[in-house]
Formats: sequence, C-alpha cells, structure tokens
Amino acid sequence: MRELSTRMIEAVLDGEGLQGVVELAAAEAGGAVAIILPPRGLAARAPGGGELNGLAEYAKARLADIRATAPDSIALERSIEAGGQTVGVVLLFEAGPEDGDQPILVDREEVLRAAALAALAEVAVADAREDAERKMRGGLIEELRSHEVNSAEATSKAARLGCDLARGAIALVAQIQSASPSHASALVEGEYEGSLAELADGRLYAILPARGGDDAPETTLRAAGRIANRLRKHGMAAVSSFYPDPGELHRAIREAELVLDVITREPEIAEALEEGIAASGVYRLLFRALISDPEEVRSFYRDTVEPLVRYDDQYRSDLLGTLEEYLASDCNMNATARAIFAHRHTVAYRLERVKELTGLDPQISEDRERLGLGIKAYRILAPALPR
Repeated sequence: MRELSTRMIEAVLDGEGLQGVVELAAAEAGGAVAIILPPRGLAARAPGGGELNGLAEYAKARLADIRATAPDSIALERSIEAGGQTVGVVLLFEAGPEDGDQPILVDREEVLRAAALAALAEVAVADAREDAERKMRGGLIEELRSHEVNSAEATSKAARLGCDLARGAIALVAQIQSASPSHASALVEGEYEGSLAELADGRLYAILPARGGDDAPETTLRAAGRIANRLRKHGMAAVSSFYPDPGELHRAIREAELVLDVITREPEIAEALEEGIAASGVYRLLFRALISDPEEVRSFYRDTVEPLVRYDDQYRSDLLGTLEEYLASDCNMNATARAIFAHRHTVAYRLERVKELTGLDPQISEDRERLGLGIKAYRILAPALPR
C-alpha cells in the first residue's frame, strides 16, 4: 500500500492531478472511484469520467453536516480532512456486472485512505501554484505601476500568466470600497478572459488584453467599459485608452489612475466617458496627452481659460461657468441666461470679459473650440493647480 501512496503522490507531482489519483485508486480497488473537493471546485472520477453533478451535491451536504442519503451505488466512503475540517470525500462504487465476480484481494479502505492523502497533496500543489501565479501577476503589475517595462519583457511575463499582450491592452483601476475586495479581482478575471488583476493599496489594478481584429481599440474599450460598470458595487472604476505597444502599459496604468481621480471628483466627466458622447473622445485625448506630455496640456490651459479661473477666484464671479453654459447651450444667449438665472445682458457682459481676459472671442468658431478644450483641460488639471 505504501507503493500505491508513492505512485499517487508522484502522479500529483507529475501534473496528472486528481484524475491520475482516481485512476490508480480505481485500478487497485477494482471499482470506480471519485474524489470530490467542493470548497476548491475540484472533482475527478475513474474509470471513464462519469456524471458528477449528483455526487457533488452529496459531497457538499456531507461537508455541511447535512443529512444526505448516499447513492445506492456507493460501496465505501472516506472523508478528506485538513486542519481538523472535512474538505472533501473519496467514494468507491459497487462493482458492475462487467467487473465479474473476481475476489477483492486488497484493503479497499486503505486504498481510499491513500487517495485521500494524495488529494490533500494535490490541494497543496494547487495552492502553491496559485500563490506563485499571484506573486508573478502582482509582480508584473507592480513593475508597471512603478516604472517602464520594455515590450518584450512585459509580453513574456504576461504570457506565462495566460495574458496575451502582443496586440496591446487597456489598463483598469478601481477604488475598492466593498468588504469583499477579492470578489472584485475574481470578477475581472472571470468576466474578461486572459486578463490580469491584482489588489494594491486599496485599489484593483487590471490589464485587459486586446479583443477583436482591426477594431481592437474600440472593441477592447467597450468590453473594458462593461467590466468597469460591473465593478460599481465594489467602487468607482476607470479605464485607460487603448495602448497597442505593451512597452507603454506603465502609461496606461497612470492614465487609468488619472481618469479615476478625475471622475471621482467630476461626475459629469464620468457620464461623458460612459455614454461615449463626443466630448469623451476629447477627454481621452487630454488624459493621454497629460500622461505623455503634461507640460503641453498645462500650457494649453494657461493660454486659454486660466485668466478666467484667476478672475473668478479673485472677484468671486462666474465667468468660467457662464462660458461653459454658453457653449453647452449651442451659443444661445437666451438659453444661457435661463440656465444660469441671469439677464441676457449679463451673459453678454460676461462673454465680453472672457474675450478681454483671454484674447479669444466666444462668438468665433475657432476661438470657441479652443475655449471648450481649455475648460476640459482645467477640469482634469484642477486638483494639481495652485490655490
């Protein structure tokens, strides 16, 4: 029997898993054998596989200490215990007519005991494998959070974890506020095949590899948006734009972090990004520009609406708000006046002040576009601006 235990353990270490164990047990015991570990979602039966649904329910009832009627076909049963708790069962079934009337020359209870010990070894191996993968996954994401990782290295490390970055990816960052942060990580990896997700500093970081063909940027962004929406029960989530080069994923993570910070403070930007309205594309460009060349975005802000922000702060006026509403109202003076509860002449006066302070005329199309982009840049930059 010691030899049988050794062969079972060797089957586990060789990667044959529970299936290798039950095949050895069945051959030795002269009947079908099943191993079921409900907490781990592991089960195997030999010979020939076989239906496990009913047996899984029976095993769950046994673990919950609920009285359950054993199927008539079960000849012997042994609990699998770890740390004083029952974590599974090994079942031996009655021999069928095809097995003949050959006498059983082995101690079947010992066969089941050996199978139970080997099942625990498989659990230990699976735990070690998962722990190693978790460390690798966390290590890659931590590297991407802290510094640039070249394309070849990022692609190779991700491939070992089942994540294909060859065609690019999107980064997702979520602020986890639920009591079950691990559920958020499992949600991402369960809903998005090939993704990597890891919890760090109260946030969930995920890499979502490309989906689709030539339309990969759009398809991946839509899929990432659906995942972000699913994460709402755990906290606010944000995604980056699509990065075709794995060597730029450190920027993707920084962009997603920036988007998360902004939409947490500015709900209307979150709505624009979620609904995919025209402004969302502009915001995406600004977020990406701020990551790659922050000074360019700051310079654009200074050249457009910064004088309005300073004027409003100094005189407690609302030039910026009036301009923003004017642009949102399709440059209609009357509609703007109604929206801000002011007289039409007040709107006209404020727009004239906007022109004087910025050198840009809200009534000229090209200047309006610059002012509108300047407002969006301000919404993104606001937290970092001096007070």
